[in-house]
Amino acid sequence: MQEPKQSIITDQAMGDTIEEPSPSPSLSVPGTKRGIKSRHAQMLVLGGTIGTGLFVGTGQALATSGPALLFSAYLAICILVYGIVTALTEIGAYLPVPGMSVAYYAHRLVSPSLGFALGWLYWYTWGISVAYEVTAAAVVVEYWPRSPVPTAAWITLALAVIVALNLCPVRVYGESEFWFASLKVFAIVGLLVLSVVLFFGGGPDHTRLGFSYWRDPPGATKEYLVGGAGGRFCAFLFTLVYSCFSFNFSPELVIIAAGEMTDPRRSLPKAALHFVWRLILFYALGALAIGVICRSDEPALTDGGKGVAASPWVIAIENAGVHGLDSVINAVVITSAWSSGNSVLYMSSRSLYSLAVVGSAPRIFARCNTHGVPVYAVIASSLLALLAYLNVGTVSGIVFNWFVSIINTAAFISWTCCCLVYFRFRKACSVQGIDRSDLPYTSVLQPWLSWIAVVAFALFGLLNGFSVFFPGKFTVSDFLTAYIGIPVFLLIYSCHRIWAKQDPWIRTPESVDLQTRFTDVIVDRHPEDAILDSSDFSRHKANKYVKKIYMIWGWE
Repeated sequence: MQEPKQSIITDQAMGDTIEEPSPSPSLSVPGTKRGIKSRHAQMLVLGGTIGTGLFVGTGQALATSGPALLFSAYLAICILVYGIVTALTEIGAYLPVPGMSVAYYAHRLVSPSLGFALGWLYWYTWGISVAYEVTAAAVVVEYWPRSPVPTAAWITLALAVIVALNLCPVRVYGESEFWFASLKVFAIVGLLVLSVVLFFGGGPDHTRLGFSYWRDPPGATKEYLVGGAGGRFCAFLFTLVYSCFSFNFSPELVIIAAGEMTDPRRSLPKAALHFVWRLILFYALGALAIGVICRSDEPALTDGGKGVAASPWVIAIENAGVHGLDSVINAVVITSAWSSGNSVLYMSSRSLYSLAVVGSAPRIFARCNTHGVPVYAVIASSLLALLAYLNVGTVSGIVFNWFVSIINTAAFISWTCCCLVYFRFRKACSVQGIDRSDLPYTSVLQPWLSWIAVVAFALFGLLNGFSVFFPGKFTVSDFLTAYIGIPVFLLIYSCHRIWAKQDPWIRTPESVDLQTRFTDVIVDRHPEDAILDSSDFSRHKANKYVKKIYMIWGWE
């Protein structure tokens, strides 16, 4: 990774490429502020992705595919997602503009219509994701059957806290999410340690598990839909598609958070660097640990309990005879859902803010208060979270599955478009004489990993509901929930193309603007930020071992 290079700050508008609102002298409210530190951004990204999908959703994948295929699928998705992260980091580190998002770069580098469609896709998907996380929390609360608090009260409490935190100054939001996410990370690390203990027979019953659950019965792999090798392939394909839900939109969150990072030219590449080993630690090794300590033929994985009772972690703990820890994990899962809802509301509001910045949404959503919070965008995004109240009159599991299907389809569309945006950026740089050595950040894995990712995620989007095409499996509801997101996205794109027919279908490499607002945000960094960062680190310099841990974790 190279050191950021000096460049000239310009505040001129984006001309024909991007139309940004210039602050009027009569307005007393500024734009967003860079108050997110590197450690905030890194934990914010994890906080948005470590949720109920990792704690609970892995159970269904394990029951369908078996431990070997579960581990293989998670490892493959880790590699593909990291490809998206490094691709977006190359773009974001070169053009770290305020209000940056994937939709912004799609508008600027590919076409206004693609940016418009992606921006609104992000807004409604992330708004619905808030409802999903609140729904997950409400479902998990049911683990305590004697709880006197009604579901509507839990939903109201969760939404109130999430909205309040998003209305705080971004520095306060970043700090709160840092500790929310840290709690989840510590819980995952603790569960991994517990898995090692059970692996070597350190549980109350002193049974050494080893890889016994990878042997028959139930075996390392399982069959799905059909028998033989075809059935094992279908099981692996199902797990690949299903496991993506645990990773949804983590690369996009890196870019959105960078719009309010202090010194993004340095912080954004650093966040990408630490992101890879965290993917491997929490997701790949987490999937491996689950396959070691929990049998894939446990009935509770699919129909054996409420909320977190279906978590493979809880099942393994109960089978090992560890008492009381299930409720602790239940509380952590509720906190995880809370934290993830906090992150996705942040993404939804900033997506709407970014749309307003480029003129694709009403300008009122680009207005910020004196603390740099786009209040109107936060309020509008919060309205979608009210869908969580569907749980009051409907079975929670049904609503839960509705949200999962919508979000998963949107993620495949988004990741495919991320690769397309990156290809246009690379092409524009090549044509305009910008060498890779001129970029603040580059990855040796690019563009090869992006080519693999664009094919993979496009196929995943088409195969999202592949099981409905097997004899006896087709239902209209399953088909629509698996594929409705694709025509909705195409409809939004087509409507904008008709309305803005004078715009090009795709920007030529020569016309892509790689200069305007080419902001060197090192100059934007406030001196007190550097003092705070250095003071955080200096407190640990006396102990070299703590210092090393601090650096590895990415808090320097």
